[in-house]
Amino acid sequence: MTNQHLNFDTLSQQVISTLQADIETLLNHANLPSPLHEACHYAMTGQGKKVRPLLVASGYLTVLAGSQAATIDTLPLFDDNCRRAMLAVEFLHTYSLIHDDLPCMDDDDLRRGRPTCHIKFGEPTALLAGDVLQTLAFEALSADLPGFAPISNDKAASLLTLFAPRARRMVSGQMLDLNAENKQVSQPQLEAIHRDKTGALIEAAVLMGAACADANDTQYQALTSFASNVGLAFQVQDDILDVTSSTDTLGKPTGSDEGLNKSTYVKLMGVEAATDYAKSLFLAATQAIDDNFDKNSSLIDLAQWLWQRQK
Repeated sequence: MTNQHLNFDTLSQQVISTLQADIETLLNHANLPSPLHEACHYAMTGQGKKVRPLLVASGYLTVLAGSQAATIDTLPLFDDNCRRAMLAVEFLHTYSLIHDDLPCMDDDDLRRGRPTCHIKFGEPTALLAGDVLQTLAFEALSADLPGFAPISNDKAASLLTLFAPRARRMVSGQMLDLNAENKQVSQPQLEAIHRDKTGALIEAAVLMGAACADANDTQYQALTSFASNVGLAFQVQDDILDVTSSTDTLGKPTGSDEGLNKSTYVKLMGVEAATDYAKSLFLAATQAIDDNFDKNSSLIDLAQWLWQRQK
């Protein structure tokens, strides 16, 4: 069969519809007590961009495109292991958002255009919701779930080996970010924070998708370069949008970084230079794909979509 290029809007719609159904499956599997179930469901079904599951799917399809057996003219687009990886990154990401929003952290009242989890359900329930979403992220990669084929021990181990250290790095990056508040940090220091806080999970998403498609070492190296550059660019963009966008557009309070006196690329460089830097990172990311994969890669489409985002 010959591989065809998948329209990015079609891919995005398929990822979102698949993920919505699989979120319900995993939450029902967990059998959580009330109001913990309701809080988790609320957090997991907000109108987020689903960037990390899209990265899983795009990494999977980009590697699969090199296979003679690859085709996109049949559904489902993703195998069950890829679906598990999409669940894992979205659950882990959402846990981090719930905890970030708590009064002891960023103390935000709005997320994805709605009241934050602790505003809706109270701080104790929100804290536990974040805790259990984190554990479910790992369970997604190994549990027997309705509608999923069993995952082999080897594949589960390979996905967990990619996922676990990057989940830990995300938390380390959050600590480094807190440590940098009310301080003047250099660009290398700021990049070190965000390669962990934001970049680690983006890297996990791309590489887990690639693992589901049985990527080789050369492909992993190219995808690691892509993910590293996109992860940093994504954070630079967030810093820019925090000062240039509106709360209505962004779906969360703008100006919060300044209010917390966080170290940001805008504060370090200014908006114009930060924008140029983000653009250079996106170009470096797409070059890594151009040099090693099909020119019509889903990852390139995703990078272009991220570059144009307004929230």
